[in-house]
Amino acid sequence: MPADTNPYGDIFGGWLVSQMDLAASAFASRHSRGRTVTAAIEAISFIQPVKVGDEVSVYVSLLSVGRSSMRVAVEAWQRDRNGEQTKRVTKATFTFVALDSSGKPRPEIDPL
Repeated sequence: MPADTNPYGDIFGGWLVSQMDLAASAFASRHSRGRTVTAAIEAISFIQPVKVGDEVSVYVSLLSVGRSSMRVAVEAWQRDRNGEQTKRVTKATFTFVALDSSGKPRPEIDPL
């Protein structure tokens, strides 16, 4: 929406990162069967701008699993409102930590 853009009509990178974090967080919580938190975002690349009205899709895949953490590859793709062509616009690696009910890391993540 226009409130999420700079004066040139490009979506703010922070808005896009928040959408990627939402998608990756949902994936991480399902995989760990419980609460997770974002611990790090690394290697983020903004490849192409996203314009107002573009459709954005976010795709997530598991890279690795540690004792209480996991690394997740996240990509955002753009599709023009009136077309079918898609382009990858952003990519990053997110690290999540699984937490127990008291907010401490828990070593209960299923391996790959």
